[in-house]
Amino acid sequence: QVQLVESGGGLVQPGGFLRLHCAASGNMFSLYSLGWYRQAPGSQRELVATITYSTKTTYADSVQGRFTISRDNAKNTVDLHMNSLKPEDTAVYYCNAQNIITRANYWGPGTQVTVSS
Repeated sequence: QVQLVESGGGLVQPGGFLRLHCAASGNMFSLYSLGWYRQAPGSQRELVATITYSTKTTYADSVQGRFTISRDNAKNTVDLHMNSLKPEDTAVYYCNAQNIITRANYWGPGTQVTVSS
């Protein structure tokens, strides 16, 4: 079983910066890809970025070049650095862990990010 807890959301002006942090508890994190997803009101949850245990990353086109995902395998954490934030980045952001063998998904409770002047 994996438990995830996010932190770092909040209100920021357009063009600003936020760092989201996710702490994971459990075992065998070498078997897990970690990632961030987001869900805006009235929209489906969408992928933002993922990172494998070997730190291979993928990004949604909408955040490529503005967001950076990183993980600390010793601490079982994953961060999302978000630069040049836009109002359309407003959403609840969820931390995700996916077992690369079973494809089982685990989710954090989410953290709100609001980009507004």
